[in-house]
Amino acid sequence: MSDLQGKKIAILATDGVERIELEQPRGALHGAGAQTELLSIHPGEIQARQSDLVPAGTFPVDKEVRDAAVEDYDGLLLPGGAVNPDRLRTNQDAVSFVRAFVATDRPVAAICHGPWTLLEADVVSGRRMTSFPSLRSDLRRAGAVVMDEQVVVDEQFITSRNPADVPAFCATMVDQFAKAPQRAMV
Repeated sequence: MSDLQGKKIAILATDGVERIELEQPRGALHGAGAQTELLSIHPGEIQARQSDLVPAGTFPVDKEVRDAAVEDYDGLLLPGGAVNPDRLRTNQDAVSFVRAFVATDRPVAAICHGPWTLLEADVVSGRRMTSFPSLRSDLRRAGAVVMDEQVVVDEQFITSRNPADVPAFCATMVDQFAKAPQRAMV
């Protein structure tokens, strides 16, 4: 695997996050040497799910997204689950953070329903992407070029379709995050 020593990755999620889509990518990032911070729209813990319906434990929140600075991170991970990004896309702090992060040209990895927040941030036009099937018509209407592949890389975006794609998503995400220049340390 690629080396992410010294890189800090933001993971933006809230209640309803699909456990495997947060836990395994975060594990891959840690395994490659990255530091991660779980950002959310509320403090405390977020409730994870399995297949959107079954409670699957909690994750402690490191920081509220409204208190996070885009310049502190080298990459952004947007896990899915239908409920999680649906809640994020209705939160102005989350959408503003994502829009500002994309403007930095640093890498953004989104899996399953994760691209919903990118769509709400109005940053998908002209981008090649994939997602869970139910988002694809929304992405097309927003100007994205939608593909049905395990992982799609287009400039700074790394997208995947569903939990079955997690292994390929993790490997590609780590590789792409490693290729990106590290943020300036202040």
